[in-house]
Formats: sequence, structure tokens, C-alpha cells
Amino acid sequence: MIYISEISTTAPEKGRNATEDKVYKILDKLHISYERVDNDVVESMDECKEIDQALGTEIRKSIFLCNQKKTSFFLVVMPADKQLDTAELSKKIGVSKLSFASGELMEEHLGTKPGSASIMGLVNDEDDYVQLIIDKEVTQEEWFGCNPGINTAHLKMKTDDLLKKFLPHIYHKAKIVEL
Repeated sequence: MIYISEISTTAPEKGRNATEDKVYKILDKLHISYERVDNDVVESMDECKEIDQALGTEIRKSIFLCNQKKTSFFLVVMPADKQLDTAELSKKIGVSKLSFASGELMEEHLGTKPGSASIMGLVNDEDDYVQLIIDKEVTQEEWFGCNPGINTAHLKMKTDDLLKKFLPHIYHKAKIVEL
């Protein structure tokens, strides 16, 4: 059992990292309602199952990839239980030889450490280096679950708010792909 706080609908009093602070500031500015829990560190999708139950939605898997030359970056968001076939994804998006990007590159572009990859890290991608790819299945669900850039907290919000308010505000557009 991991520790999971009661649900809150407001930002934490004191941010734990810069990414998390930016995320809550943007959500509040855009009047996007959310539910939030604080929790023990989680580093796998299996560990997120208890958080899924507490929030009543699935925390989505986020995978940070790059091309062979490490000049193009991709954040892939998908259902927690789906496996990513990088060869198939490569064909669908027209990029050869996708592989996992290093922790250093993740910190540089998303402002998060390995184990904390999240769509919310795109608040740090001000130069739009990272292409967002979302599994079509995720976009068809009412609710979206993720961490706010740190794996000791998790959020639940309307998927429409994420796609139509949050992402446009941070100048990112999702490429919707069937994975």
C-alpha cells in the first residue's frame, strides 16, 4: 500500500518543483478544474493502480522518445496497460529508429526526471522541440490522469480541457494516432 492523500481541488500550498508550480498556475489561470492527490513516490504504471482507484480515472503512461540523431523528440501518451511498438509508431509518424531518450534529455526538454514523464512537462518545452503523440483511445475518454511534473502527486481533469484549453495555451498540438 502506498500513501495517498485525500482528494484536493486546489494547488498545494508550496510547490515541490518548478514544473508543478507552472502547471497549477496555468490550470488556475484557465479555470480548468481538477482533482489532485499527493502520494508516495511511484515509478511504474503498476504502482499507479491505487492512485487510479483514488482518483477514479487511469493515470496515463507517458514515454519520452527521440530519433537516432537525438534531434527530434516525442512524448507518447497512451493507456497504462498498452505496450508501445516503436517500429510501428516510427512508420505511422514517418521517423525512423525511435528509441528511449536519456534522462538528461528528458530533464532538458520536459523539466522532469525519469519516472515523472508527463504531458504536463510540456510547459517547459517553450521552443516546441517535443512533438506530442496521444493514443486515440486516450482522447475518447472523459477523464485524463497524469502527474503534474513530479511523481509524488497526480491529477484528474477532463480530457477536453487538456486538449482544447491546456495544450493550446502552451502552444502544443497533439498528433492523435492509433497505437
